[in-house]
Amino acid sequence: MADFKNIGIVGAGSMGIGIAQIASTAGCSVLLYDNNSAAAEKSLNSLDKVLFRLVEKGKITSIKKEEILANIQIINSLEKLNKVELVIEAVIENEGIKQSLFKNLETIVSSSCVLASNTSSLSITALGSSLSDPTRFIGIHFFNPAPVMPLVEIIPALQSDTNLAIKIKKLMLKWHKTPVIAKDTPGFIVNRVVRPFYSEALRIYEEQIADFSTIDYAMKEIGGFKMGPFELMDFIGNDVNYAVTESVFKSFYYDPKYKPSIIQKQYAAAGWLGRKSSKGYYDYSNSTVKVDKEDQILLNQIFERILVLLINDAVEAFYLGVASKEDIDLAVMKGVNYPKGLIQWGEEKTFSWVMNTLDDLYEKYHEDRYRCSKLVRDWAKKN
Repeated sequence: MADFKNIGIVGAGSMGIGIAQIASTAGCSVLLYDNNSAAAEKSLNSLDKVLFRLVEKGKITSIKKEEILANIQIINSLEKLNKVELVIEAVIENEGIKQSLFKNLETIVSSSCVLASNTSSLSITALGSSLSDPTRFIGIHFFNPAPVMPLVEIIPALQSDTNLAIKIKKLMLKWHKTPVIAKDTPGFIVNRVVRPFYSEALRIYEEQIADFSTIDYAMKEIGGFKMGPFELMDFIGNDVNYAVTESVFKSFYYDPKYKPSIIQKQYAAAGWLGRKSSKGYYDYSNSTVKVDKEDQILLNQIFERILVLLINDAVEAFYLGVASKEDIDLAVMKGVNYPKGLIQWGEEKTFSWVMNTLDDLYEKYHEDRYRCSKLVRDWAKKN
């Protein structure tokens, strides 16, 4: 396998240019392609401004800035990727479009070139099936904004060479990222495990137990989360967050555990997308938010109800071989800034508490979203 010094990036949107910045900062030569050459030029100009601000802040030198930019070359044809050692695509989340792209790339690149997708929700195995040699195909999922977020999920396809994930992990370490290896299952690690942070918060609101700001306050004040679920959904965008939730729900054959919220669907349909539309769960033209900080019992109940589902999903992911315990905990800390790993949190709260809390919720609601993982029960017995 090559040393991965020559990198091709297909797609010059925010993610594509972000990955290009990471690779070029690490000293790689990057060829950046987008079927809209004007968009590629615009992204490179934006990167110039970003790097200038980093120079102003003393994060990089002006010499380093010029080196980073010099390492990135915009190309107007995919055929110019014929000598790269790794191609990462960051195009629209559409399986057909991505498969067509990889079929095309396979006729251009060398037989040793690794082909990778930055998809956040599509099956790596399904994408790899479009290739005549899927052994060199893998998922490399960066988190947005890619230069800032440390986590990278590495997802081997069912057909991938057995050593490929380790080689990509070593490369990501050279690129100063925090890599974790995940099985090719819906949502990989982060988008699978963190669903209750949003879905259970929405459910609590639907039951009229608390309003948006009180739920957010509980998760930040008691749980130590940097953002509450409604703040974070507004930051991500309700359209984006709902689409991921719906994708995970469908991919798990409509398991009720992953059922999306009608409220979020309505907010997305209304164009109340969050910060980017100036209105979401919060109205960003009015900064006044009132929170009931007195009812500590309610705040603690909100926090524990959301936390217990997060812990349960993290343990279930480990039980089903999605990733190691260490990688699951690392993923939520480095990918979504959780204050600690969820399995570690379960150990601290005790798995007896996790099991009993879930069983109480299941007894109350008789819904699959509260079913306790077998492994949680096993660990509770050991406690």
